[in-house]
Amino acid sequence: MTEKPIIVWFRRDLRLADHAALSAAVETGAPVLPIFVLDDGAAGKWRAGAASRWWLHHSLAALMSSIEALGGKLVLRRGDAADVLAALAHETGAAAVYCSRGHEPFAQQVERDARAKLGASDVELKRFAGTLLHEPDHLKTQAGGPFKVYTPFWRALRSGIKVARALPVPARIPPPRKVPKSERLEAWELLPEKPDWAGGLREAWTAGEAGAQERLSDFLSDGLANYADERNRPDREGTSRLSPHLAFGEISPRQCWLQAGHFASRHPHADNGHETFLKELAWREFSAHLLFHWPSLPDEPFRPEFADFPWRKSTRHLKAWQRGLTGYPIVDAGMRELWTTGWMHNRVRMIVASFLIKDLMLPWQEGEAWFWDTLVDADLANNAASWQWVAGSGADAAPYFRIFNPVTQGEKFDPDGDYVRHWVPELAKLPAKAIHAPWLAAAEVLAAAGVRIGSTYPAPIVDHAEARAVALAAFKGLKDKP
Repeated sequence: MTEKPIIVWFRRDLRLADHAALSAAVETGAPVLPIFVLDDGAAGKWRAGAASRWWLHHSLAALMSSIEALGGKLVLRRGDAADVLAALAHETGAAAVYCSRGHEPFAQQVERDARAKLGASDVELKRFAGTLLHEPDHLKTQAGGPFKVYTPFWRALRSGIKVARALPVPARIPPPRKVPKSERLEAWELLPEKPDWAGGLREAWTAGEAGAQERLSDFLSDGLANYADERNRPDREGTSRLSPHLAFGEISPRQCWLQAGHFASRHPHADNGHETFLKELAWREFSAHLLFHWPSLPDEPFRPEFADFPWRKSTRHLKAWQRGLTGYPIVDAGMRELWTTGWMHNRVRMIVASFLIKDLMLPWQEGEAWFWDTLVDADLANNAASWQWVAGSGADAAPYFRIFNPVTQGEKFDPDGDYVRHWVPELAKLPAKAIHAPWLAAAEVLAAAGVRIGSTYPAPIVDHAEARAVALAAFKGLKDKP
């Protein structure tokens, strides 16, 4: 009698190392059937955006190759995940389905549906932790509720967490005697074709588990020691750039936490950068914690009073922001970096978000939707929590009256103008003193640099000082409402 296989359902955990569900399945000694289901319907409007779909294609291709090297085969299916899993379990006579736990509202619903449909055939759905350092329903305040403020969340996480050793890659993934038919990855058409806009993504990234490990290794050796000081400088390689690898689970937060600790223990000068890096991992945890407990976070303001905020509607301003044509160089540089590489420096993300929300007075949901489609690291919890943080409507949010001045932010964090010159080449010949506010430069300075405001580069679409006053008045009106 052929032993019943165990289906390992890959989701946002596209790796072999430190994969609890996969390791547990292999340890049973039963045949293992890895599967990935492309279920666009479950996520609704939060189906993967264009940049994420590009990444998913390459990450799945890498995972397929890695699984085959260990003797297995990744089966691809498209459709309702619960239905696909139930059908595969019936077709293969599977004993169980193992998976990593999801935390987004739609991921939890899929798990409930799958459990019900599999349970009808007495097939167990067994979930494992691994996408986070700490499950969001386990970490609670002293009062027994969820955290709403980051600092006490960080203290509880830091003091209470016991990070176990990361799990190794299985020596072998034993396949079932008969492997079900798989769909072709190319048939899913995840890659852009007409036009193929993904050249910048291909140049900037190596998707997959090997690329994730290489990125972490490079960051630890070259960036961790100076991370606390350098991470706010978009003109330098000061950040980890691990976010897309974490978003797709090509590397686990536990691996990042442990390897950073090992490096810091051998290099005491890296202590400051190490602690700052752990706090950034904790922000990812905090965002997931918020989304788990407040599933409306991507759609509705966390603070209900912001539901009445007098947002504007301006297709012209929105498109100028999206295309990097606002007339504010640091904003335009960030938006062009995003469009080209599918990523944007974190400091610049805050600047461009503040500009959309508080200078243009456009709803934070517009920015959230644009980032969702264009970011390779698009993560529902991070995206929603971060946009609400800037808007002042979220948990532990920045106060609404904290309005970034795009000129002074550029001067502070891109002091020589190198970041702007790279992404806004029409301003490349301007001196550093003029590059963040070119409309204020002397005519002879502009002429020498070949810059014509309103022609080769746009004039500012709003006056920051005036826009700031309008935004603050709107916020005061909100506060004054009974």
